Amino acid sequence: MAAPSEAPVTRQVSGHAAPAQVPSGPESWQPLAAAVAELPVLDASGRPVPFGELFRERRAIVVFVRHFLCYICKEYVEDLAKIPKSFLQEANVALIVIGQSSYHHIEPFCKLTGYSHEIYVDPEREIYKRLGMKRGEEIASSGNNIHFIHHDRNRLDHKPINSVLQLVGVQHVDFTSRPSVIHV
Repeated sequence: MAAPSEAPVTRQVSGHAAPAQVPSGPESWQPLAAAVAELPVLDASGRPVPFGELFRERRAIVVFVRHFLCYICKEYVEDLAKIPKSFLQEANVALIVIGQSSYHHIEPFCKLTGYSHEIYVDPEREIYKRLGMKRGEEIASSGNNIHFIHHDRNRLDHKPINSVLQLVGVQHVDFTSRPSVIHV
């Protein structure tokens, strides 16, 4: 359990609460959207997009990865790639990955992982810095309302994908590669 002076590692925010807050000091909090909404992320062609535009008009899961060379992050994104687009479309949810790299690395990383959902980079790590991230984070949001934040404590502490999907109403995904057994 987190010490009283530490920020919570996982925080679920009800639909009636104010936007989720992120620590900027031991006991100081600021709204997530206001702190970082205008900071740019870059798409695969290097085009800047304000971070807040990614989820302002829609529900989204935003996953920040440590970097594209992190083996654990690569495996996590490989699992994210297994989420059928139809599952996300049925729930009207966007899946977005943000990395800390050059936009030139997006296409090779997507080819390596099989990831075909939205992906951007924060090459200067401005959003990461403003959110106080040292590792990675998963966020579930609807418009400007943040409903869930999980700060990774270490490189192995990613939130289970189905737990995050469940929070936004996306159906369960079977990540095993074992064939299904059909009883006749």
